[in-house]
Amino acid sequence: MLVELRVRDLGVIEDLSLTFGSGMTALTGETGAGKTLVVEALHLVLGGRANPDLVRAGAGEALVEARFVVDDAGDGPEVVIARSVPAAGRSRAWVNGRMSPVSSLSEAAAELVEIHGQHEHQSLTNPAAQRNVLDAFAGTDLAPVQSIRARIRALETAVADLGGDEKQRAREADVLSYQVDEIASAGLSDPEEESGLRMEEDRLGDAAAYREVASLALGLLDPVSGNEGAGALDLLGQAGSALSGREPFDEYRERIAASAVDLSDVARSLRDEVDGWHDDPTRLAEVQERRRLLTGLRRKYGEDLLAVKAFAKEAATRLEVLRDAEGAAARLDGEQAVLREELAVAEAAIRKVRARAAGGFASQVGERLADLGMAGARVEMRVAADGTGEPVELALGANIGEAVLPLAKAASGGELARAMLSIRLVGLGGPQTMIFDEVDAGVGGSAALALGRALHEVSLTRQVLVVTHLAQVAAQADHQISVLKQEVGGRTVTSASVADGENRVIELSRMLSGHPDSDAARAHARELLTVSDGPSK
Repeated sequence: MLVELRVRDLGVIEDLSLTFGSGMTALTGETGAGKTLVVEALHLVLGGRANPDLVRAGAGEALVEARFVVDDAGDGPEVVIARSVPAAGRSRAWVNGRMSPVSSLSEAAAELVEIHGQHEHQSLTNPAAQRNVLDAFAGTDLAPVQSIRARIRALETAVADLGGDEKQRAREADVLSYQVDEIASAGLSDPEEESGLRMEEDRLGDAAAYREVASLALGLLDPVSGNEGAGALDLLGQAGSALSGREPFDEYRERIAASAVDLSDVARSLRDEVDGWHDDPTRLAEVQERRRLLTGLRRKYGEDLLAVKAFAKEAATRLEVLRDAEGAAARLDGEQAVLREELAVAEAAIRKVRARAAGGFASQVGERLADLGMAGARVEMRVAADGTGEPVELALGANIGEAVLPLAKAASGGELARAMLSIRLVGLGGPQTMIFDEVDAGVGGSAALALGRALHEVSLTRQVLVVTHLAQVAAQADHQISVLKQEVGGRTVTSASVADGENRVIELSRMLSGHPDSDAARAHARELLTVSDGPSK
């Protein structure tokens, strides 16, 4: 509910702070005192259209801040909303101290406040809101339809996952089959195969050069007979012999001998390479062809051979699904057909519940409107003839002889506010806070008393703020705030104060007769407070 409102530099309001309690609060004061500006301030802070002309003369911007408590008991989490309207430029908004787009205020408004009167926050003119009110009145159980629709959506997703229509699936299967066969025919087994092939191609492609350097190395290690000079193995033998018999050098001699053994093994391997390494153009061509094949696979299917194999596995799985797609599609289509039949039955049941409740709802709203001074009003709750009966539309003929039109087109501000009030008295739900402006337009006498009682009845389950000129309405409120316009320093300034005790009697007297000092008016005011249903008069 709304617990605090601060308004600065908005029209005749220079700086105004108001606190609100639960139940019903009446805002009263002379015409032009600024009561409706309070509603305009709320309209702004809840995302309404900003008019720079409302900024107080001489001020750079108007600022509105509102604090809500999102809990019926008044001790829940707080939501603080602020809106500034500059004299020139774009307005700005804050939600809980953080800058937000103005559109976010409208989203918050739907959950926090419902304003009825001359402003745009007429939530019950929305078909969805009207449907929700009727469903709450009728006790409509939407769960079966929602469940069936969810199952149909799941089946539609499953069909889409199969890959489109039959021709599309066939084309995809052909492509996948080719890809799977191409990878399978490559016989991939070793993920490091390309590295080995690269080395082999290099060796085969330059065999003569490899033999030449191998022969050179072999000659340096162990030259063949007749070559000049000794090889490394001979030199190692000579070094070992030189150290022989010298016990302090035994360790070195042993190390030289071990090195000689290693080099002898290297020399044998090099000799085998030189003797056995011949040009093999056939094998070279095979290696090159294999490398081209693997490169092509990587280019099409993955960055390495492991990725290519992973692609093949996924493609094979998808291909299996597609090969069974026709049967799966037929099965899924059959399940959808059954569910659509079930959906039609479930929707018809909801339509029947709504249609049956619509007449009673409209009748009760009409009775409430008659109590509120709209005895000639005709109300219709229209339910569509197919599906679940949507759209549901609430229509009103505000006066005898007038056409019954959709609610948003059928009434003036005051009539529409009374229609909203009647709907909330009959229906359920809605935000915690309801604000009524102009609800008493054209109302007097017993209808005014009925209007006050109706507003107070609504306030038993939610917070109600009402801007009113009628003492009969204000007397029903749990709280009353008097708005006063006065001149301060050559400027008009609006102020507000809680009217309680004798001050409330005086304010009601002014509203009744225009003479707050009149004994007769005060007696009448006390009588209104005495007979009203409000608990704190």
